Amino acid sequence: MASPVSRFPQWPRPVRQLMPGLGTSADGMSVQQRFMEVIAKNLANAEVTRTPEGGAYKREVAQMATDPATGQPTLQVAQDPNPGRKVYDPSHPDADAQGFVEYPNVDVNTELVDLMIVRRVHEANVTVFQAAKAMMRRALDI
Repeated sequence: MASPVSRFPQWPRPVRQLMPGLGTSADGMSVQQRFMEVIAKNLANAEVTRTPEGGAYKREVAQMATDPATGQPTLQVAQDPNPGRKVYDPSHPDADAQGFVEYPNVDVNTELVDLMIVRRVHEANVTVFQAAKAMMRRALDI
């Protein structure tokens, strides 16, 4: 005589079908968190004229890509090649021979707008995660 448990199909399980929604939104939150870290680093170094590498801080730009092997989102960080602004201040310790100081190529206003956008996308991922979690909880209550 067959066990009553074996009569129920093992796959697909309805609750497990809701799991990718959690994973997708969690991946999105992780990527947005890394975007926020890059923006925060840019804002923190917006006035740094001397780095250990020499010269002014170079703005970092994050670009999202998808790993072709795994399909997972990845974040690549590169330096912005644009030059920084030059300010005439011969008394500054980092002034060149002509009296100009090179400041980072970080525009605080642009960084703040990018931060607001990233924050909104992160909030959207949180909302999706909470909705998927509520659906799973409701499915388990049935």
